[in-house]
Amino acid sequence: MSAFLSQHRLPATFRQVAEQYYLPLARQLPAIRGIGKQLLLGINGAQGTGKSTLAEFLRLATKSMFDWRVAVLSIDDFYYTLEERRALARDVHPLLMTRGAPGTHDTDLLYDYLERLRQLDTGEHVALPRFDKATDDRADETRWPTVDGPVDLIILEGWCVGTTAQADLELRQPVNELERNEDSDGTWRHYVNEQLKASYQQIFDELDFLVFLQAPDFDSILRWRVEQEEKLATVSPQGSSGLMNREQLERFLQFYERLTRANLKDLPSKADVVFSLDEAHAIESRAQKDDRH
Repeated sequence: MSAFLSQHRLPATFRQVAEQYYLPLARQLPAIRGIGKQLLLGINGAQGTGKSTLAEFLRLATKSMFDWRVAVLSIDDFYYTLEERRALARDVHPLLMTRGAPGTHDTDLLYDYLERLRQLDTGEHVALPRFDKATDDRADETRWPTVDGPVDLIILEGWCVGTTAQADLELRQPVNELERNEDSDGTWRHYVNEQLKASYQQIFDELDFLVFLQAPDFDSILRWRVEQEEKLATVSPQGSSGLMNREQLERFLQFYERLTRANLKDLPSKADVVFSLDEAHAIESRAQKDDRH
């Protein structure tokens, strides 16, 4: 635990969070998985809610307690390449140049890797794609981590994991300046919604279990996202080059705002486990689907 806190630059108070909330979840997973099955677990949360930290904790905990082989996939690692997004921006809508919204991920590639991980056998291994946010492009394959088969647990984490498409009526009114000024006819948000409805939903339908890290409100997310970007700057080989300042982040989060607000409203009733966070970024409660019915 001490090594984990140090590696992820977490405060000592995280130990209590892990013992009270994350370890009980890890101990549940064998029963959720069942005998002889592989478990596909999704983690949804807005920027800065701690998705990657939870995913890594569950990976280490299940390896330690159950000797599981675990593959952790972030949907952020399956963004289209810079060149592919340039083509989308040219052919569909300029806003698709910016990574983030559904329609900017290579869902075919993600689905392919989920299938490969399902079929990975003893003695086989696979390298998992990684995206370099500092360069805004897919990382060189020499930097991709490998996982050995067979895989007991696949963790898929991301801000839109498990998100459902909106009704056409909900798309009519813009939710922020970005939509109002740069998507006045709704082309971008309708494209995003159609992608979410099709290829993304096909993947999300296969989740065995969904965890939702619920932020208190959308305003808190900006503050946490600024903190996350500052953390990236300290570990990136390029430092702060290619990363965003506060003004850029405010605009960037408008790409996420519509579906993030929908998740805050809808996912608490859909997710299997909900961890509710307070404004100080600490978990204040846990709710499980079985307990809510």
